[in-house]
Amino acid sequence: MSFLVSIKSVLKGNCRVFALSLAVALCLSSVQAQEIVHPRLGTSVTSPGGLKLTLVDRRQNWNMSEKETLTSTIVSPKSVNIHPNGSKFYVNSLEGATTVAFDADTRRVLSTVRHSFDASHASLWAPESGYYPFRHYTRNLNTFSGRPVESAFSHGGRYLWVPYYRRSFDINAQDPSALCVIDTRNDSIVRIMEAGVLPKMIAVSPDNKRVAVAHWGDNTIGYIDISSSNPQDWRHLKPFVVDQQIKWNLSLTERVDRDNGSGNALRGTAFSPDGRYLLVACMGGSGGIAVIDTQEDGGKYLGKLYGMMANVRHLIFSNNDLYLSINRAGYVQRLSHQLLYSAIDALRKSANQRYTISEGWENAKVGAGARTIVASPKGRFIFVACNFSSSLDVVDTSTMKRLISLPLDSYPVGMDISADGTTVYVTSQGRKGKVPSGNCVDIVKVEY
Repeated sequence: MSFLVSIKSVLKGNCRVFALSLAVALCLSSVQAQEIVHPRLGTSVTSPGGLKLTLVDRRQNWNMSEKETLTSTIVSPKSVNIHPNGSKFYVNSLEGATTVAFDADTRRVLSTVRHSFDASHASLWAPESGYYPFRHYTRNLNTFSGRPVESAFSHGGRYLWVPYYRRSFDINAQDPSALCVIDTRNDSIVRIMEAGVLPKMIAVSPDNKRVAVAHWGDNTIGYIDISSSNPQDWRHLKPFVVDQQIKWNLSLTERVDRDNGSGNALRGTAFSPDGRYLLVACMGGSGGIAVIDTQEDGGKYLGKLYGMMANVRHLIFSNNDLYLSINRAGYVQRLSHQLLYSAIDALRKSANQRYTISEGWENAKVGAGARTIVASPKGRFIFVACNFSSSLDVVDTSTMKRLISLPLDSYPVGMDISADGTTVYVTSQGRKGKVPSGNCVDIVKVEY
């Protein structure tokens, strides 16, 4: 976290955020590079209150001698999603350009969906919407490999939506990407649709009528009408723009770092439990959370909420309250739904599309690099994949304190929890130049 962010907080009149940000900045300045860790299976921790976490299994592609867990299709796994019926889980291998389905009981590979397309897949494409024109590439646009990032289920688990970081020919992710829809009955792709520049997070509305896609690369949010049960009827609606859309003109031959300097860097995406609002975290730019009213004129961007710590990565709702993961600093923040809705009302009346929530934030310190967060079924605990500290941390929501921390394979990033709360799956994507890190899915047993 930079001191510039802290100074800006003061200039906005938010001294509380400044003090917290300054403390975090000082703390992070002393953090050394993390060693690569691979805890043994059976490693467990137990809290004073009796919550127990045990690393019971893994599926990995970094240790060729660990034959019983070796899985060649695990290549830089970015995210994991458990099917609503609990029978299987899906892992998106970013660099492998595959989505791998595993049996939840045996953890064996059931199927591998490969995200490579050419002219033979033309019938799968939805009609072009006109919202996502290409500016740099003109030929063979639908011949590419896609790098799957996150996923979300719709229609009761019938379909799994998977956006692609970029099309393989677009080396700097500056033109439109795409997403696919997998029919989970047979794990086959049944629809391919356009997406904006560098899509990452995807969310389905509670009423199963809309899909939202956060485009990290150009400050836009894709919006898709899926109210029909027939994939042929699904169509793009007009995207939302957060502040100002970025139009890139980057090199076509030399790679640049697209994970940094991408405007607002839109990431965490969540519909409010009543479906009224769509919230999208801004990891970059001036930070904050973008708010869209989904019921006003078919959807209207209201502006940004501020007051939370910088570098918001993931958003979830649990028991109607909003939880955030703060990536670099390693925090989980909570805001009650009453305060959230009050702030949105104030934002709606704001002349400059900005409103700062100065009071009401509750903070829980966890390991640095807080990425994906999930809630236990009744919302008593928040599980946190902590990338820099290579751990699975648990926050007790009754006290908003970290309760327990379990070491995991280095650099965890994605996570999901079973419907009964007894199993947590965590992907460790790894890091460039850090070998043999990542390429692993850890399976953790939870005993309450």
